[in-house]
Amino acid sequence: MSIRLGRRQFLMGSSALAAVAAFGTGPAWAQGTTLRQFFWGGQARADRTYAVNDLFAASNGAAVDSSFLGWGDYWPKLATETAGGNAPDIVQMDYRFIVEYAKRGAIAPLDEFVGGALKLDGFDADQLEGGRVDGKLYGISLGANSVAQLVNLSAFEEAGIEPPNRDTTLDDIRAMGEAFKSANIRGGIKVIADGSGSEPMLDNWLRQKKLALYTADGKLGFDADAAIEWFAMWNQLRADGICVDAETQALDTNGPLETTMVVLGKAAMMPSNSNQLVGFQALMQDTLTITNYPRIAAGVGGGHYRKPSMFFSIGGSSKNKDLSAEYLSFFINDLKAGEVLGVERGIPCIDKVRDAIAPSLNEQDQIALNFVANLGDLLGPLPPPPPAAAGEIDISLLRVLSQEVAFGARSPEDAGQYFVSEAAAILQRAS
Repeated sequence: MSIRLGRRQFLMGSSALAAVAAFGTGPAWAQGTTLRQFFWGGQARADRTYAVNDLFAASNGAAVDSSFLGWGDYWPKLATETAGGNAPDIVQMDYRFIVEYAKRGAIAPLDEFVGGALKLDGFDADQLEGGRVDGKLYGISLGANSVAQLVNLSAFEEAGIEPPNRDTTLDDIRAMGEAFKSANIRGGIKVIADGSGSEPMLDNWLRQKKLALYTADGKLGFDADAAIEWFAMWNQLRADGICVDAETQALDTNGPLETTMVVLGKAAMMPSNSNQLVGFQALMQDTLTITNYPRIAAGVGGGHYRKPSMFFSIGGSSKNKDLSAEYLSFFINDLKAGEVLGVERGIPCIDKVRDAIAPSLNEQDQIALNFVANLGDLLGPLPPPPPAAAGEIDISLLRVLSQEVAFGARSPEDAGQYFVSEAAAILQRAS
């Protein structure tokens, strides 16, 4: 599913632009200029983004032609546009892809704008560092977040089962799954979605085992034995009816939130991110919350880390880089913009914005803020940026192999061996 809304100066911003013209605010060079923006997300994110775009137009006089797609559709579309030299002025970028896009010039370095059009006073140093590639700044973090498990509290209550907490282990998940089977609520809802194709969940599991998805020099940080163990673990959970079956999981298109297992009512838990609670809750009547991914054993931590939830970058072929930098600065600094955005994209990275919005946060926002701020022993160091080919390995290898194992086309042993050998080959070709 794709949703595309553009030319918002005609749809929603006409009054704002009229006010700008009437009062003469905004620099003359910005009057009549239109920036093109592209991001991934759902309608809740779009509504907030468009509202900020209207604030920017009222302040500056430059309109923003904005469009969005679900995650799965976003990256092929962005790759096509950047390859054709037609990148949007403002591009939403992810930590796993920023190295690839920076190294091929698809996004522009921002250093020349810092202190001028781009104000970064009070910006969290670790989040700023996350947007650097080879020492240059290519992305401005839009919020700190962490991977998280989305939990349907209403389903757990209906099943008469205590929901997971920060001490929940994989063995506990299995026990909860058996209890869900016995309760047989909502047409046989499972306790958890199939996470075998989730790169963040694999990454977390590896980190708890003192391994890594990727090393600092861009190599795989685990071997075939670990990959086999991963696929075998989920294959057994699937066979025992703890997680959803292959046909059900295939309904999740890795795109809009509406096709995910919790929203579809197929699972009571699924891998997510802390900043997504707001978007998920907007789609459901059930009460949702987030917690950490399960521990591999009692007392084991270190799998989580605080990462830039996403970045805004400037397209490498943009003809409006100065104005785009001003937009980025407005997006992260303006207090009214901060109130509109809340924590939907993560915890704001500028201290004054965090302080300004904290009193007005709703319950879901407060849950997200508190989760990211209180990871405790679950927290480990920020890993190095993934290598350029990480996106291909995630989308074209891990997700495909997870489905092949789920449908019985490959054994966990075959999938684990192939995953490591083919991923190594992909990394070698990319280097």
